[in-house]
Amino acid sequence: MDTHSTQSPSMSVRWLRRYRAFFLILLCIIGIQLFLAYKSLDIVGSNNGSGLEAEAESSDAATASPARPRPVAGTPQPRLTAKQLGFEPQCDIQAKEAISALQRAKTKDCRQHIAQIACSIQAGRFYATQLTSSCPAGNHTANVSLGCYRDEKDHRLLGGYFSSFKSSNSPSRCVELCLQSGYPYAGVQYGRECFCGFDTPPSASKLPDSSCNIKCLGNAKEICGGFYAMNVYETGIAKFTAQLAATSSPTGESRVRIAFLLTLNGRALRQVHRLLKALYAPEHVYYIHVDERQDYLYRKLLELETKFSNIRLARKRFSTIWGGASLLTMLLQCMQDLLKSNWQWDFVINLSESDFPVKTLDKLVDFLSANRGRNFVKGHGRETQKFIQKQGLDKTFVECDTHMWRIGDRKLPAGIQVDGGSDWVALSKSFVDYVTHPRKDDELLQALLKLFRHTLLPAESFFHTVLRNTEHCHTYVDNNLHVTNWKRKQGCKCQYKHVVDWCGCSPNDFKPEDWARLQATEQKSLFFARKFEPIINQAVLLQLEEWLYGPYTQEYVNLHGYWQSLYDHEDQHGGHDDLARSVGDSLMRLAAKQLKVAPLELLELTHYLHRDQYKGFLVRFRARRDDPNAKDLYLETRIRPVQQGKLARNARFSKRLRNFEVSTDFDQKEQIARNFAKLMGPNSDLVLSYTYQGSSDSNSASHSYNLTLLWLDPLGRLQDFNELHVEDSTTDVINHSKTLLKQPLTPGIWTAKLIGRNSIYAQLKFLIAPLAYGNGQPLQSVDNAQKRNGGLGLSLPEDFELPVEWQQHLHNENEQFSLRQEAESHGKLLGVDLHNWIDGLVGKFFQLRESCLEEAQTDLPLPLCSETLWSSRAPDPKSDVEALLK
Repeated sequence: MDTHSTQSPSMSVRWLRRYRAFFLILLCIIGIQLFLAYKSLDIVGSNNGSGLEAEAESSDAATASPARPRPVAGTPQPRLTAKQLGFEPQCDIQAKEAISALQRAKTKDCRQHIAQIACSIQAGRFYATQLTSSCPAGNHTANVSLGCYRDEKDHRLLGGYFSSFKSSNSPSRCVELCLQSGYPYAGVQYGRECFCGFDTPPSASKLPDSSCNIKCLGNAKEICGGFYAMNVYETGIAKFTAQLAATSSPTGESRVRIAFLLTLNGRALRQVHRLLKALYAPEHVYYIHVDERQDYLYRKLLELETKFSNIRLARKRFSTIWGGASLLTMLLQCMQDLLKSNWQWDFVINLSESDFPVKTLDKLVDFLSANRGRNFVKGHGRETQKFIQKQGLDKTFVECDTHMWRIGDRKLPAGIQVDGGSDWVALSKSFVDYVTHPRKDDELLQALLKLFRHTLLPAESFFHTVLRNTEHCHTYVDNNLHVTNWKRKQGCKCQYKHVVDWCGCSPNDFKPEDWARLQATEQKSLFFARKFEPIINQAVLLQLEEWLYGPYTQEYVNLHGYWQSLYDHEDQHGGHDDLARSVGDSLMRLAAKQLKVAPLELLELTHYLHRDQYKGFLVRFRARRDDPNAKDLYLETRIRPVQQGKLARNARFSKRLRNFEVSTDFDQKEQIARNFAKLMGPNSDLVLSYTYQGSSDSNSASHSYNLTLLWLDPLGRLQDFNELHVEDSTTDVINHSKTLLKQPLTPGIWTAKLIGRNSIYAQLKFLIAPLAYGNGQPLQSVDNAQKRNGGLGLSLPEDFELPVEWQQHLHNENEQFSLRQEAESHGKLLGVDLHNWIDGLVGKFFQLRESCLEEAQTDLPLPLCSETLWSSRAPDPKSDVEALLK
């Protein structure tokens, strides 16, 4: 008898009774998990406006608006009142992004603009829903069914693109998606799947229509393929193939003329001159748009108009922010201006001050002469749907208050292909005429112009999309003639949040270590490179010029010098230059005192670099001898900013610490603080940066350091702290740490201390300079002075518990009380007393070096500025654009 068989039933019953509760709980958990998983899939499918599976936005495609908790289901959304807005909106605005934008916009005009567009979109009357392409489609007709075809897992019938709609698939929706992405064929399969492809399905794969028998999840009345069976449709467009550029033109063809459209920003005047020198020839045209906010650059370049008949500056100027719709408006306006002019040209090429040629002008003209009538743009080179999402093309943006506000999602018009990539283009005159003079009956172009006026980075997609969908599609060449120095790990640091509700990427500056990329352009149809900034690195520009035009002679003057304007007295003064004028005036007074002359007027502040090393900035000013009848003197003094730092002598960490400094405007892309002059005032956003030198011994034991950075104000109070973790490395590592300080900062001498558990590793004293100006005007009232220079607030909360080990680094209460009284007194100073206070502080953190005179004076034995290599008045032939006239 088998004992196991007789005993097993009773044992099983007892076992089941014992663990029944456990099994019931386990089944409930599994059921709940399955239900939540199903609901999450539904949410993903239904929330995606483009019909794709939603993807979590990465760091280069995330909204910059403050994070807010998700509303609980069923709770009413917040609504904005007329009292909050300052006007009565046309509708009850519901889009949460629009509500956020309206809450953050500063001016009433901007809020009204946002509200008007938001209401128009909400009413469904803003964007076109369907457009018709005029690019020849051959024999293709939209939504024509080709039948049911067999698909294979390892060899897809339509292998261009795939998406699963989860709960809303249909043939028409799949066709729309594939057409938008540029595919001639669309296929639906297994109810929910959508495939796109370029190639006609082979007849050998044809199946009976009955093999496609699964209902569409988006429309149960339609069939969406079967199990490895696909219903295939035409999208209505032909397979797009970009034109191949010709390399030589027929004998006897006339050479093209180019309109170089320079769109400029910043203060790098000498680099603009240098670019013009490299591009200049009398038969070409140079049309220059300078950002509306850049008075200095506009004023200086305007001088070229009287000397060159083919150089003109745009009179209608725009304030162009990164990614702004105004960038496209500006380009179109400048192109209209070129068409209206009497100049003869065949191509327009847009460039910035950061571009530089990698081939001679003759080679560029030869190339374009062989490709007359074609249009050179660069596509994104990836899946169109991913490009749409990363670029934010499925969102509406509104530009006002020098900001791009994201106000909601949008559905792009059906019936057109979407394309884009780079905003640097070379366009034919006929195409420029087409896009700048839209006919009233051209619904396609009119709708696209409206669409891209409310698009982030519109110039990166507008010209591409128009080319792909109009009769000009046969002129599209996938090459914008540029090589761009992309280093996305560094360039995609979300650095534009202050001007856009989105994150974006920018290319890096070329440096000598990137030379191989420039050399690689020699055998390619590439004629420009970007970006170049001589204030970051000039050596690579010199190397490039010598590669193109031959080596510089040894006698070449100031070959390794670079100057860039920081301040000019002719600029329109405002709050933006209060700090530069306050410190500049002080340095002028200190220099004049040293030279025993009377200071009269600060004229210019100029950065000076030699061999890519910052040598300080130059203070140019007007002064006079004691004799009232004496002639005015024009002098220039070189200044070196200094910060008073100490490093622990015996600490292993401190021995490898380099470039320990406090500044502002830290550029994560270039890993450098752009405030070279170290001008910091009460409204500055401070950042500490340092380099931790890599160890040369890869076999030595690795160390890590947990450190604290203390920020102490002039009263010896703790204002902020940062926790830092530093790991040993074999390569140099550049780190930075930002503060969250309450502004205005207390003027005076601040201290940054880098401490460990028991010791100080580094200490740095730096200056927060008092202001002598407010909004461009000298301070003339005590209230105004206290508003700028009386900041005595604390950044840390009152209930912050100070660690005991930190207290030794702070002043005691008696010292703080005494220093507070002194700071309160200083904050009320005006006139000469204010200037004396500023001079006393500035003299400790800025060293006066050499001086020079613009005109020789027998009683003031100084060298002439024109003969002084560091002076901004010294010859600089590499940027002497007027040499072209000789």
